[in-house]
Amino acid sequence: MTKFAIIVAGGNGTRMGSKTPKQFMLVGGKPILMHTIEKFIAYDFSLQILLVLPANEMKAWYALCDKHGFYPAIVTVAGGNTRFQSVKNGLKKISAKEGLVAVHDGVRPFVSPSIIAQSFEVAAQKGTAITAVSLKDSIRFIDANDANHSVDRAAYRLVQTPQTFRLDWMRPAFDTPEQPFFTDCASVLEHAGHPITLIEGGYENIKITTPEDLLWAEAFAAQPT
Repeated sequence: MTKFAIIVAGGNGTRMGSKTPKQFMLVGGKPILMHTIEKFIAYDFSLQILLVLPANEMKAWYALCDKHGFYPAIVTVAGGNTRFQSVKNGLKKISAKEGLVAVHDGVRPFVSPSIIAQSFEVAAQKGTAITAVSLKDSIRFIDANDANHSVDRAAYRLVQTPQTFRLDWMRPAFDTPEQPFFTDCASVLEHAGHPITLIEGGYENIKITTPEDLLWAEAFAAQPT
């Protein structure tokens, strides 16, 4: 099957306390987004990559590419107002009727090529492959009355990306009105009636969102490859 990757990079720097969009912040001397793209290229140089960015950030992205001499063979797509709309815009640029599509957060630059490979392999067999990790901390449930109680953390997973799907399942699933409970692509496919298969992620596959995450990111980037 033909394989595609939609890398969604629509965040801003609000929680970072910065005017720079977080995907453009430097880690190890290079924009976070470039690290992410390189991981997918390392998995498969022939992978068809679609980068979804806010329209008003395209110019800044091209300037960064010139500055860092970064010219991968990817397609840039203008994003929508929400993640759902941005992924949908990416899907519209795929003309193939069949294939596999991995959707990944642009600010998860430490995903391993082996996790990407597993996501495509499992999605080819099962139709879906959602990266997730076990919880390390204890958790508590808070009900509508603000009461709380402990729950078994073994019954829960923290969901990451990539989230990979059969294209012929994904396209009609996204051809539906957006719902408030569509927090990721897995929730969209689940709503469409498809079973969700989980695969093992990695604790280093962090989503860089806050200043503390940047400290971890610099530490990970300093590790020998």
